Amino acid sequence: MPGTLPIRDYDLIICDIDGCLSPEASLPFDLAGLAKVAQHNTLAIERGDRPVLTVCSGRPQPFAEAMCRLLQNSIMPCVCENGAWVYHPGTNVYELDPAITPGHLEAVGELSRWCRQQFGVSGVTEQPGKTASVTLYHPDTAYLRSLMPKVAEQCELRKWPFKVTMTWLYINCDLQHVNKGTGLDRMLTACRLEKARLVGIGDTTGDRYIAERVGFFACPGNAQPAIKEHAHFIAPSHEVRGVLEILERIGTN
Repeated sequence: MPGTLPIRDYDLIICDIDGCLSPEASLPFDLAGLAKVAQHNTLAIERGDRPVLTVCSGRPQPFAEAMCRLLQNSIMPCVCENGAWVYHPGTNVYELDPAITPGHLEAVGELSRWCRQQFGVSGVTEQPGKTASVTLYHPDTAYLRSLMPKVAEQCELRKWPFKVTMTWLYINCDLQHVNKGTGLDRMLTACRLEKARLVGIGDTTGDRYIAERVGFFACPGNAQPAIKEHAHFIAPSHEVRGVLEILERIGTN
């Protein structure tokens, strides 16, 4: 009937980046796979018959913004830097979590300087572009992992308000009261979206914040066993190929 809205089961897909849309390691993008996700988003915006895919990531805001542009998401907000930022592609507005105070940002600078002084000589570097967190990297992942207790101990001794965790390749030092979940809560409140109408995609335990806020959660085949336990569907393929299988599974591709 003329004027009838398209029928779709979900209103938004919230997807992690590393390990889902791109490799964890510094490898080239699967451009053919990402092009298919971009085509999905193009059709979602043009027809309204499928949910747009946006991102929720620990990556800095510029990286997440670039991914939105690459994936043709020009309308739905995304969560960056593990919840510190919500970025709105449609209006080009950047929103730092209002619960992050100048004192918190001073602690970020203090932790950053301490890490450079302690670990810089051994080749540990800090991921650029972050505002309210510190992310450490070293090519020897086992060595980097051995440093995590020292970082956590120092945060406790100096009363720096950080939680210290390890992903596949990085040590993340995030403010204790900020995470992907708090960022998603801000984003979803602004968009007025219901849990039952949301799809989430993730590959590590940090993506449990996504899983807790969606009606349907799925993982690519390379996901950590602990997060797979929360999944309604696990794709056979890895990374973006797995994401495409998830889109097909929910009937949007």
